[in-house]
Amino acid sequence: MTDVSLEDIITELVVNGGNAKSKAIQAIRSAKTGAFEVAEQKIREANESLQKAHQFQTELIQAEAREEKGTTVSLIMVHGQDHLMNAMTTRDLAIELIEVYKLIHHK
Repeated sequence: MTDVSLEDIITELVVNGGNAKSKAIQAIRSAKTGAFEVAEQKIREANESLQKAHQFQTELIQAEAREEKGTTVSLIMVHGQDHLMNAMTTRDLAIELIEVYKLIHHK
């Protein structure tokens, strides 16, 4: 694995996944009040966090492919993956809800 430990990589999945999910929720709340520029900015911020998390996830996958020690599936690894997947789903739903709120606010 790179100079980053497995624990550090998993921590980055959790942190960046959590940040992305929070930004997506903020985007929904902004759109609800009609602040669509803020909502779009929050989605961009969520995407940045998801991109970072994805880079760390790729490191895990590559380490496993190289059959490096310490890449066995653990509860904390599953927890990190769970954070990432939930963040991605929340972001996707936020994008859809922003469009719905745009329709509502423009009528």
